[in-house]
Amino acid sequence: MSLKQKIEDDIKAAMLAKKKEELMPLRAIKSAILLAGTEKGAEGELTEEAELKLLTKAAKQRKDSADVFTQNGRNDLAEKELFEFEIIARYLPKQMSDEEVNAAIAGIISEVGASSMQDMGKVMGKASKLLAGKADGKKIADTVKSLLA
Repeated sequence: MSLKQKIEDDIKAAMLAKKKEELMPLRAIKSAILLAGTEKGAEGELTEEAELKLLTKAAKQRKDSADVFTQNGRNDLAEKELFEFEIIARYLPKQMSDEEVNAAIAGIISEVGASSMQDMGKVMGKASKLLAGKADGKKIADTVKSLLA
């Protein structure tokens, strides 16, 4: 079942259960999928990789917004953004733990033969593709820096 179909089914379920707060993030995801499918150069149906990228972006936006609201003392808005983040996170792959990220990046470093910070670009390129959606980009970069330093 495609992500679009899952979202549509969940929208129907939320409507039947009268869960208005869940409808907004679900509709936002559906809208983003429809927009991405109609963009110039798109074939209509999104690939799994494109769907993952879209969900990751939406989740990151919610998390960043929640951080800004919290810093500015708007906990009511931060809670709303975090709730939407939780809804979107249901459709993302399980996030890797710090130990798993360290192990994966250590394997990539030995695979590409990286030995110093000058090789960070090689490691980041491969790590970003391999760990896409499974780990946050900032966590990947920080781990690569610490292991190469």
